[in-house]
Amino acid sequence: MEKKGNSLLSMFVCGDQAVFYILNNALGTVGMTVLPAELKDLFSPDGFWAADNLVQLKLVGDGYAPAYSQGAVMHGSESSALLKYDRQETETAEDGTTVTTVLKSPRVTAYHVLRHRAGTRYLSVETRVENTSGETQKLEYLTSFNLCGLSPAGSEERVADLYFYRLSSRWSGEGKLLRQSMLDLHMEPSWSRHGVNALRYGQVGSMPVRGFFPWGVVEDAKYGWCVGAQLYCPGSWQMEIWNKDDRLSFAGGLADREFGHFLKTLRPGESLDAPKAVIAASMGGVDEVSDCLTSAQEEALSALPEAEKDLPVIFNEYCTTWGDPSAENVERIIGAIRGHGFRYLVIDAGWYAPKTEIWYNRQGDWKAAADRFPGGLRETADRIRAAGMIPGLWMEMEVAGGGSEAFREREDLLLRRDGLPLEDSGNRFFDMKKPETVRYLDEHVIATLRDAGFGYLKVDYNGNYGIGPDGEESFGEELRKSTLASRSYFQRIREHIPEIVIENCSSGGHRLEPSMMGVCSMASFSDAHECLHIPVVAANVHRAILPRQSQIWAVVRASDSDRRLYYSMVSGLLGRLCVSGDVYDLSERQWRIVDEGIAFYRRCVPVIRSGKTRRYGREDQDYNHLKGWQGIVREGVRDAEGLCMAVFHRFESENGSFSVPLPAGSWRIEGVCGEPETEVSLEGGVLSVTAAEDWSAAAVLLRKA
Repeated sequence: MEKKGNSLLSMFVCGDQAVFYILNNALGTVGMTVLPAELKDLFSPDGFWAADNLVQLKLVGDGYAPAYSQGAVMHGSESSALLKYDRQETETAEDGTTVTTVLKSPRVTAYHVLRHRAGTRYLSVETRVENTSGETQKLEYLTSFNLCGLSPAGSEERVADLYFYRLSSRWSGEGKLLRQSMLDLHMEPSWSRHGVNALRYGQVGSMPVRGFFPWGVVEDAKYGWCVGAQLYCPGSWQMEIWNKDDRLSFAGGLADREFGHFLKTLRPGESLDAPKAVIAASMGGVDEVSDCLTSAQEEALSALPEAEKDLPVIFNEYCTTWGDPSAENVERIIGAIRGHGFRYLVIDAGWYAPKTEIWYNRQGDWKAAADRFPGGLRETADRIRAAGMIPGLWMEMEVAGGGSEAFREREDLLLRRDGLPLEDSGNRFFDMKKPETVRYLDEHVIATLRDAGFGYLKVDYNGNYGIGPDGEESFGEELRKSTLASRSYFQRIREHIPEIVIENCSSGGHRLEPSMMGVCSMASFSDAHECLHIPVVAANVHRAILPRQSQIWAVVRASDSDRRLYYSMVSGLLGRLCVSGDVYDLSERQWRIVDEGIAFYRRCVPVIRSGKTRRYGREDQDYNHLKGWQGIVREGVRDAEGLCMAVFHRFESENGSFSVPLPAGSWRIEGVCGEPETEVSLEGGVLSVTAAEDWSAAAVLLRKA
């Protein structure tokens, strides 16, 4: 067997990470891989592998990758092989490093830009392809990133040492961790290094976190490190593991023509930007690398409204009225929750639907129902403000429900497929690309919020338009443009109402991807309202978004026992606490428990805002029949340095005692939130909790001694 010819082009140490650019001498292409900096001396370009081009693409007319790949993956196409290394430009300054690698083929030029900001634990990658041929080209596949040579520690074939992590997602069960060995995925090379092994996964449609999160991690168990990537993409996307020799590649970007119906026409001089990607490599396991990836999302938080700085508590009336809000019952809620520490009172779905009609097919007109709010929304919003809270309003602004005037009379504003209005579950979708749609929404969404004085907007999205709509190009390209236009409208709302707080919701958590999180203050973590697996889902999404932006339901009922109330309130400490439920029927004792939970949340805010999460207990769970326990330890960083919080939940378990290791240092217990019967002890850097009964919970706040 002939040895492949790779050589090192360049290497950059970016904080705790080492980035290697590798020349494929046979093809004249260049690949990229990443290691933790402390393992950089283990890197070798030697072995039976060929560096895989750091930009993967496919142009119509070029051949697919050989070795039985067509229909399975477009990675490794002739277009990628023809994209030769041209030059590399480096900018180094006090604030960081930027490496631009330019690749050229007879038809296109690709620009791969890697950035590292000083003091951060991640790398960002932006890829652009430009038609430099003088003739029209058609693009059917483009990656945002491609990491080759995995694992680049040593020169031998070590597929058996590697594991792959994904975050699966379903309604009310977001972020379940899948860990599979590369051998279970059948990624070991063939005896002759012929034949492509590939795993392509992703999401097709306008809900970017339906099925999977745009996230993936490769673990090298032998050397104890991980490399992960996260895409910033609000529409169809894909990631893929690809292998033909002794090294794996891990890539991601736009969903391709085979998977996502994507075909983009590039006229001479035109270009296309792939979605941004963030990459991180770190020693340790999946939680460590997830902290690195999610820390990149902090860049977008500097522009948040002033009201959000201390992560205040939300009250949302949805689980109080279940889609039946009115001026009368909102007034009753105000009386019940006034003085209990809530900053936002959010009027959820149904405010626009007459009482005689169902709420979930009347979206689109955005006029308050006269029989619900006879004095108008302004009157109720003013009452909320007079009680010391900021009024919030629910809208599903991108759709027109079947019972709305917009559904029947404004077909000119709606997306179409095959010439017909694009419909899902009785709702149609506004074409957010059209200037006339933007004007309509300005008049019905922005004006409604501004004129009534709302300071909070919950944007829901409960449909999906699948492969995409009609338009000038392919379904996939029109979907890409449409979802970008939707995201732009979120930014437009903030421009017109700068102080507004926007909540990102999509059937709960189906938009929990970084580019949408960057234009919102927070997101609904899930539609898991009252189920017992709330703390499991709340912990899951720590790996994909920042807890300070993850709004957790804590629904309280007059029928709840003390144990159940603590279970709900402690769950809310895993992100942004959002209370709902029977607040006007709670007893004085029950209110004391709710108030205790709110007060403890406030003490924990610094750690929720700035921290690193580690998870303990079982993850291989049937969410309908939870067993064992879960422990979340979050160590504060930056302004929360010296603080730590631990959140425990006991499910159905024969053993009521469980322990977790604390971060290095000497700690003391500052406070506990839980039933009085709960026992908490600290010894030798290990925190132990004993819960007397199943379905109980406790939270512990600690400070470094």
